Amino acid sequence: MHSLHASVSAHSRVNSGIRFPRDKSKKLSRNYMDYLCFRTLCCKGPPPPRPEYDVVCIGLTGSGKTSLLSRLCSEATDNVVPTTGFSIKAVPFQNAILNVKELGGADSIKKYWSRYYQGSQGVVFVLDSASSEEDLEVARTELHSALQHPQLCTLPFLILANHQDKPAARSVQEIKKYFELEPLARGKSWLLEGSTVDNMMAVKESFTQLIHLLEEKDQETGRI
Repeated sequence: MHSLHASVSAHSRVNSGIRFPRDKSKKLSRNYMDYLCFRTLCCKGPPPPRPEYDVVCIGLTGSGKTSLLSRLCSEATDNVVPTTGFSIKAVPFQNAILNVKELGGADSIKKYWSRYYQGSQGVVFVLDSASSEEDLEVARTELHSALQHPQLCTLPFLILANHQDKPAARSVQEIKKYFELEPLARGKSWLLEGSTVDNMMAVKESFTQLIHLLEEKDQETGRI
């Protein structure tokens, strides 16, 4: 009996010795997985800041600059009035923030546009694609002047042929030909897109493409 008891006790000790480390190992494994989950969910820290770019927005009065920018900022456009002087809006996008300086397009203000170009990293030019021939010619002259200005000529341009929803609107191809963009902007970084406040998804996509050009410009500057 003594021998049998000793055998059973030894067997119990052996089994106990095998079982305890395995349970402990499982517990440690669970604790480690809990730690990893906690670290993933709670300890990642704040997301990296989005880059910010300073952009100047120009165009004649009535081209729709203010309405487009207000809609991009989710602001109401019911009582939009033409910008006198200038205004600045921080327009957020998923991968960047555009600090857009909008300049008024009245004749009394246009002559001072160049005073506000300094520090710009990109340009948005908005034109009314449904305007009169006379106003379209003025817009063409102003765009040519901006494309050739020493402080803007090397910057990415986004040209928006706005009011595409109006019956009299010229197509993007017609605007491209009339404004002679191919020969004038050759070698420059630019986009020409149609726009309307009724299709803000397309407008946001156009601005996202501008952000890509700004990022490429940043990378080029960093390599120099």
